[in-house]
Amino acid sequence: MTVEKSTIAGLLVVRGETIRDERGFFRQSYQAGELADALGHEPVLRQGNHSRSAAGVLRGFHREPWSKLVYIVRGTALCVVADVRPQSPTFGRSESFLLGDPPGDHMRLFVSEGLANAFYCYTETDYINDVSKEFDPHDRGGVIWNDPILAVDWPDPSPLLSQTDVGLPRLEDLYPDHPVVRARVRRE
Repeated sequence: MTVEKSTIAGLLVVRGETIRDERGFFRQSYQAGELADALGHEPVLRQGNHSRSAAGVLRGFHREPWSKLVYIVRGTALCVVADVRPQSPTFGRSESFLLGDPPGDHMRLFVSEGLANAFYCYTETDYINDVSKEFDPHDRGGVIWNDPILAVDWPDPSPLLSQTDVGLPRLEDLYPDHPVVRARVRRE
């Protein structure tokens, strides 16, 4: 098993070996010790969540007050993690990963608190995320999926979205005085 740091602080890529034989396969999806070594502290996972989404669905960008360990159990999705932390040196940056069944990869992503993530489903997809805090409906946030500062090249310009996700703000609305936002707005 390997845990790799990404270009965004607090975003880790967790890869495990898949062992296949005539019965099927075995895959270790993470080890807490490996995560602890990469994070510099022991991860705490307090709640498990499982969603199923139809092909063409896009969920996010969601930013909750918890860290999450993301895994696509079935299906294929484009998962994107964005740094929406205004004090971060990588604010406004995003990274994309094709996860799930071939041609995706059955890696996991560890998304630290404060980062936002979204995913687009190419097929019907089962998405698991284990989180470090229990859900509180009053403590959620996010950024609109097609935020011009994040400029994600989504595979579908008209995905199926929830009403909540349609109403999320842009980074420009949240942080109008941030240097990255001001620089982007000046270019347009």
